Amino acid sequence: MILYAENWVYAPAIQKEREIIAKTGAQVLWMHGEESHSGSHSAAYGWWHSNGGGSLIGKGVHPLTAALYLKSVEGRARQGRPIRPAAVSARTHSLTRLDGFRDLGFLRTDYHDVEDYAATHIVFEDGTLADIFACELVMGGIHNWLEVMANNHRTVCNINPNSAMLTYNPVEEQFRDIYVVEKIGTKQGWAPTAPDEDFISGFPQEIEAFYRAAVDGERPESDARLAANCIATVYSAYLSAAKNGAEVAIAPY
Repeated sequence: MILYAENWVYAPAIQKEREIIAKTGAQVLWMHGEESHSGSHSAAYGWWHSNGGGSLIGKGVHPLTAALYLKSVEGRARQGRPIRPAAVSARTHSLTRLDGFRDLGFLRTDYHDVEDYAATHIVFEDGTLADIFACELVMGGIHNWLEVMANNHRTVCNINPNSAMLTYNPVEEQFRDIYVVEKIGTKQGWAPTAPDEDFISGFPQEIEAFYRAAVDGERPESDARLAANCIATVYSAYLSAAKNGAEVAIAPY
């Protein structure tokens, strides 16, 4: 049994959207989403040989997999089989390596041979669409969201930040020993304080699902087929980016 550790699949907002799609027989027409922030914590991030790429594979895989997952949910509910991605076009850029970039110290900039911005356009085999963005250029914390436009509803999944809790702190020092939310930058002023950031992001749920799969034989929501679709899409997206955004077919496996 191959279990694909993609926490976005198990995030409560994505799982609620799964229920809506499955129970209403929705046709998902277009999704757009993003994972961005001001730069990875990893010292190895920024080298192609360490990570296989930059923002696209380092961040974009998360909203991408969520979009692929929801289309597979739709396909199973409406026609008994997943709806696969068929083609992709993508552009990648390295904005912090531009000659004219003015580095004021707020963004990480040590990206040696990988992109710090990626935009990916996916066409599914039924002709519907998804647009995924990822970058290292966003200040103020994590920017994780997915929006779904269907033929019978619209859903906005705000994974991080979300409005479960908001705090106002007039003095930075007061919150010196208090965790607020990942990569917020400053704890002064209004902040989307996370009472349980891991739960909202789906981390404990994915581990519980994997335990249940191993013990009870339950089919995981995030499996080898979803992983293969994600990597095939990312690989094809990099091929497209190398061709300045020309559409590339996503080969079946």
